[in-house]
Amino acid sequence: MAKVARKVLVIGIGGHAMALDPTTGAEIWRTKLKGNPFVTVAVSDGRVFAATSGEVFCLDIGTGEVLWHNALKGLGIGVVSFASSHEVVVEAAVEAQRRAGAAT
Repeated sequence: MAKVARKVLVIGIGGHAMALDPTTGAEIWRTKLKGNPFVTVAVSDGRVFAATSGEVFCLDIGTGEVLWHNALKGLGIGVVSFASSHEVVVEAAVEAQRRAGAAT
């Protein structure tokens, strides 16, 4: 059976990472993460990265299954923030196009 591409909205709340259908709001999956109720999330390269209590989890975007976990030992339990190198590359490409257009 062929896989069908599906858009999801990923949120972090109440110690969970969740995927919702962005059109209907219907829950697609929910994964309980250990730790604090505050969860930060990022989506990159078809995976969900979620963090809580100073730990990072990588989840399958289609199922919410935990693919790996890193306790970030020795760094405390602070809030984890995410940045994607892909976004930086895109910004650099846009800037290069802008400069090329200005040069002509």
